Amino acid sequence: MSNLLEFFEEVTKTLDKGEAVDLVYLDFAKAFDKVPHCRLFKKLEAHGLGGNVLNWIKGWLGNRRQKVCIDGESSDWAKVTSGVPQGSVLGPVLFLVYINDIDSNLISTIGKFADDTKMCKSVSSVEGVQKLRDDLVKLGNWADDWQMSFNTDKCSVIHLGNENLKHKYSLCGSVLRDSTKERDLGIIVDSSMKFTEQCNTAIKNANSTLGLIRRTIKYKSQNIITKLYKALVRPKLEYCVQAWRPYLKKNIDNLEKVQHRATKMIDEYKGLKYEDRLVKTGLTTLEERRTRGDLIETFKMIKGLNKTDYKRFFTIAHSSRTRGHRLKIVKNRSRLDIRKNFFSQRVVNMWNELPEIVVESESVNSFKNKYDKYVGDRRCRLGVSW
Repeated sequence: MSNLLEFFEEVTKTLDKGEAVDLVYLDFAKAFDKVPHCRLFKKLEAHGLGGNVLNWIKGWLGNRRQKVCIDGESSDWAKVTSGVPQGSVLGPVLFLVYINDIDSNLISTIGKFADDTKMCKSVSSVEGVQKLRDDLVKLGNWADDWQMSFNTDKCSVIHLGNENLKHKYSLCGSVLRDSTKERDLGIIVDSSMKFTEQCNTAIKNANSTLGLIRRTIKYKSQNIITKLYKALVRPKLEYCVQAWRPYLKKNIDNLEKVQHRATKMIDEYKGLKYEDRLVKTGLTTLEERRTRGDLIETFKMIKGLNKTDYKRFFTIAHSSRTRGHRLKIVKNRSRLDIRKNFFSQRVVNMWNELPEIVVESESVNSFKNKYDKYVGDRRCRLGVSW
């Protein structure tokens, strides 16, 4: 998720300046199968890896053979001198090490996660367009130098911004196709950056699973349905949601309807109002959970509990006159709704309003517990039961 947040942060920030952005999605051809072992070992050594660890990796990748069988006829055995095993933990790590220097000479912002690579650049000027084209040439040259190749048929460009002139780009001699939406680490990114398509897809998948539960579970007690909902349905609505959290009311309401439907399946609660069903099941609204998730992610960033540098997103208000806690975030002015409602902007007021005892928690679990108590106490003061 951090990978997406950092990349979308740059995209929304640039769009908010009134600049057009071209977003290029890249696809390696047979990515994991083409990593040459000899060159991979050289890169591992250049990263300071050696001794028994390097010998173990060499032993793991080496002495592999393969043959092809068709209709009972087999080819001769051939040595496997390239590729990292897919489905393994170490495979994606080794692939990332191999392509780690792909952006060493690039000007554009690039995002890398295993074989999902993308880059973006402001293209409001002729110079910006040319720099993006030059970066694509550099990528093609890098692929040739390191015996990798791009599947240009699957590479695409999403044009963002009202003033975007939708320039054409080429990679390795092939013109890249224009696209209105692409799947990025499981998230559907469209040219509006409103993530309506992602919301609709998440709702469709969640409702499909909910329908399966309805058809296969005969005794729909509160205990059974709640556990199945939390384990199988809700994760589909919350996967990486900090990167695509909806702000349009129709999308928020449509997501909430899934939980409406799930709680209404419970036999003994069918006649209750939604708010009462939430109290009975111990659930909160999905919107409240998204707020909680935003604050947890902010806490982890500011406290250095993950690898993301919080300075990419926030500026701490270091002032002796600041009321409340000492980790308040500076509120920046935003022009576009997609920027106002992006993670680094929407979380500022909520974070600044938290009491010091919550913000100064020693761990993530402590933060969650203190935040839940703070929210519960606030509801009691306001006379809200859920």
